Amino acid sequence: MTTSKTSESVKQITYLAGALKAPRITEAAARMADQARDAGWSFEDYLAAVLEREVSARNASGAELRFKAAGFPARKTLEDFDWDAQPATRQQIAALASGRFLLEAQNVVLLGPPGTGKTHLATALGIVAARHGHRVLFATATDWVTRLTDAHRQGNLPKELARLRRYGLIIVDEVGYLPFEQDAANLFFQLVSSRYEHASL
Repeated sequence: MTTSKTSESVKQITYLAGALKAPRITEAAARMADQARDAGWSFEDYLAAVLEREVSARNASGAELRFKAAGFPARKTLEDFDWDAQPATRQQIAALASGRFLLEAQNVVLLGPPGTGKTHLATALGIVAARHGHRVLFATATDWVTRLTDAHRQGNLPKELARLRRYGLIIVDEVGYLPFEQDAANLFFQLVSSRYEHASL
């Protein structure tokens, strides 16, 4: 391809990428063009490679936004979990990390004494869920009860519960540390009995 034709193609790609609101396509197309020519890629292979970069970048960007919105106390992953500190097996956690419990709307309850990694595992599973495109919210039981109590006092409880149902995963941490009064217990029950998935610690 001549230099002038290449220049026109780059302009066209830049314009089309902007129209698609996918500006990273321009960079990927330019970066991979020589590689594709040198390796003799088909047009389909080249297009697939460029689009794959765009999708990967979008997924990473979306996951990052979901991480920030989730309210995790820290970023804890399954890879850095101390498996010797608690009785859960890798196989059990790997099954949860597959996300099947979310698709089947099942609850997950992690039980154990303090210091055995329940918060770490809940956070790690939340991060996996966010990477898979699920919206996640993390808070302690105390914070959840405060949030629901405030909504109830303002007459917005049904609206707040409806909003929370749009999340794929609700994580309730430190349940065992909260002595529930009757009103708080009723609000908490409404949270965990709603038709959305949550992990309760």
